[in-house]
Amino acid sequence: MGSASLCAERPCAEKPHTKQDNSPQSSESITVAIGEELDCVVYGPDSAVSGFDALEAEWNPLLDRIRFDTVFLTHEWLSTWWEFLGEGELWILAFRTSGNGELVGIVPLYLTGPTGTELGSFTGTRTFSIVGCIEVSDYLDVIAVEGWEQAVFQAFLGWLYSEGAPAWDVVDLCNLPQDSRTYVEFPPLAKAAGASVTVLREDVAPQFALPLRYETYLEEIVEKKQRHEIRRKQRRAEREAKIGYHIVSSEDHLAAEMDDFIALQQASREDKAEFMTPEMHRFFNAMAQRMLDKGWLQLSFLTIDGEKAAALLAFEYKKRYLLYNSGYDPDAHAHLSPGWVQLAFAIQYAIAIGCTLFDFMQGDEEYKYRFGARDYDVMRVVMQRAP
Repeated sequence: MGSASLCAERPCAEKPHTKQDNSPQSSESITVAIGEELDCVVYGPDSAVSGFDALEAEWNPLLDRIRFDTVFLTHEWLSTWWEFLGEGELWILAFRTSGNGELVGIVPLYLTGPTGTELGSFTGTRTFSIVGCIEVSDYLDVIAVEGWEQAVFQAFLGWLYSEGAPAWDVVDLCNLPQDSRTYVEFPPLAKAAGASVTVLREDVAPQFALPLRYETYLEEIVEKKQRHEIRRKQRRAEREAKIGYHIVSSEDHLAAEMDDFIALQQASREDKAEFMTPEMHRFFNAMAQRMLDKGWLQLSFLTIDGEKAAALLAFEYKKRYLLYNSGYDPDAHAHLSPGWVQLAFAIQYAIAIGCTLFDFMQGDEEYKYRFGARDYDVMRVVMQRAP
């Protein structure tokens, strides 16, 4: 499909769903090949209001209707990421049905250049990436209502090849979950528009379904040898020390708790210490506060004889327990395996609060499989415009 067939060449009238104080930078009517017509409302760097502000009330409700909802696509996560880690130009596209203005898709992007990708160097290129890409956001995607994905993909392509879009060379769609339709349906459409497209498995996110009881988890999900090790280490810790498990709540001083978490995170491995730059520290603090305000934060500490020995930063989002980051001091209480013991407690707690999935998220570290996890693919699509 050529780009000319994707974008209607006519102006778009003012729409009743767009308030005057939320004026987008531009609005184009995109006619897609399947016969549906979508309006593409563009909030670019010169807009009077950002797409995050204009779409705030509609953003999270839209996630209830997509194929794979995750905390990393919420308004709170992506707007915080952009505020503290974003660079370049922010471009947020909202796709609405022309008939009634129903919101069916959002594509949050930022434009940088020159840059390169892991797939090779593109010297002097201008690259569109999904907001949140690539570090710290384990799952990202084009946000599209289930059943409207292809229409949104085609409308997105129509905008990319329209006169209203800025110059670009590469579109990088990273961290796509295995359940996404983007890496399946978007590439052939992009190729038909004349682009070259690479699809690859970027990483894995080991996870396992949670049963109703912890004992069932140990008996049915964990291998026999590992089951014995988990029980042995828990019993030894409880026998030799006073063990506590504290979950941070709104009654706690979150800033102080985050300082303790980051101290343990930095102590656990050299690469984690290098990761936690001052900029990343500020992002973590702001993100944790916003997640706590929404009731999604699961920041917990294992205490040994009253001392914080291990920490887990996780999210509980729509019955999924997402283990985001962790830390422990390898020089303190190592003989009691605080990291393993806390992880076992976290699994027990996830079951107790009714979670149905325990997700270790990105990374194929061996310990995840010892606790019964199986790989879940994380995909990536890189689209390069033809010269």
